[in-house]
Amino acid sequence: MVNICIFDAYGTLFDVTSATRMVANEEEYSNFPNHSVMVSNTWRIKQLEYSWLRNIMHEYIDFWQITKDALDFALEENQIKNENLRQRLLDVYWNLSAYPEAQDVLTTLKANNIQTGILSNGSKEMLNSAVVSANLKNYLDKIISIDCIEIYKPDPKVYEMVLDQFNCKKEEVLFISSNGWDIAGASKFGFTTLWINHNLIPKDRLTFMPNKITNNLSTIPNILKELNE
Repeated sequence: MVNICIFDAYGTLFDVTSATRMVANEEEYSNFPNHSVMVSNTWRIKQLEYSWLRNIMHEYIDFWQITKDALDFALEENQIKNENLRQRLLDVYWNLSAYPEAQDVLTTLKANNIQTGILSNGSKEMLNSAVVSANLKNYLDKIISIDCIEIYKPDPKVYEMVLDQFNCKKEEVLFISSNGWDIAGASKFGFTTLWINHNLIPKDRLTFMPNKITNNLSTIPNILKELNE
């Protein structure tokens, strides 16, 4: 029986595109809207690539440094040289917007005695800031960062942390992520998985597929009921 819901953070509970959207609407950076979507996309792609490559090379640095390095690449690729803009984007990233339905979903899960947690590549400081800013702290039992093992997803050692932290078995966990590669890693590890396909994109061509798919966090309580029938 599934009685624990573990969420990825970035792209799943928190909208990683909200940083560039917010700054693009600020008068001080009136030229940024022309580049904001491209910067946002490249920023995210490089953030993920750098985490995977550093895993392969065994060259760990924390996720905040990776986030800064990825932004620097994205800005240079778009020929943007503006230190104030760079700093503003980084500042906003500490307080990303949660998806609108996130708090209601977590509230419902807690009301049904489901334990909840985050498992993320993000540093402890980044995650704590995002959770507090989005008013989600009271709805999460644990916030698990890879900081203490210095290995990024989708390494199996990361998913093992959930079992250690919750003192549970794999079959008790529903792992929820918007990232197909993350779902593949969690599925291979042995978790039941739910892919949040926010943008209605094709499934990744990886061996391990999600057990369930939805495009909105709000369906999680009903999916959980189906899994436990």
